[in-house]
Amino acid sequence: MREVHLPQVSRRDFLKIGAATAGGTGLSALGFDLAEATQVKLGLRIAGATQAHSICPYCAVGCSILTYTDTKGKLLQIEGDPDSPVNEGRLCPKGASAMQLATSARRVDSVQHRAPGATEWKTITWNEALDKIAQNIKDSRDRTFVQQDANGNTVNRTEGIAFAGGAAFSSEEGYFTTKVMRSLGLVHLEQQARV
Repeated sequence: MREVHLPQVSRRDFLKIGAATAGGTGLSALGFDLAEATQVKLGLRIAGATQAHSICPYCAVGCSILTYTDTKGKLLQIEGDPDSPVNEGRLCPKGASAMQLATSARRVDSVQHRAPGATEWKTITWNEALDKIAQNIKDSRDRTFVQQDANGNTVNRTEGIAFAGGAAFSSEEGYFTTKVMRSLGLVHLEQQARV
């Protein structure tokens, strides 16, 4: 078994640590707010930045966020909007990480396609991607469409396509998507928030 050596704290060091902690607590009780120092530091970072209002992209709650960009359009900061009645300036852990979503070096900024059997991704246009998706849906629907079940009942469904909705859908988007998918004959519909 490996020995673990804990740092040795002398009585004098223990008293120093205790005094420093008590002093910090006493100063905060006297009105010295350490959060203000953080705000000053943040203020220097976003000084002169353009502020814009937006909505968090992660779920259907609709939390308001404030974004700060410099003159070149580079994103500097994302934070909760304190004037929002929805989130009152607070963000959940996913919303707080929205900055990483927008500025990650691994973010893909164009449509990528990998053909069947290929090993490399190829950049294509949005029109090419949408045409390919539409053609694949039509081909799959035509191939798997069932007009009648085994008992002769008219069912008009396709069992070769499933749809998973996003958790960021509003009620209206979910309703519309459900209607569109049902009009194609889809039976298998799921919602990401339940997965």
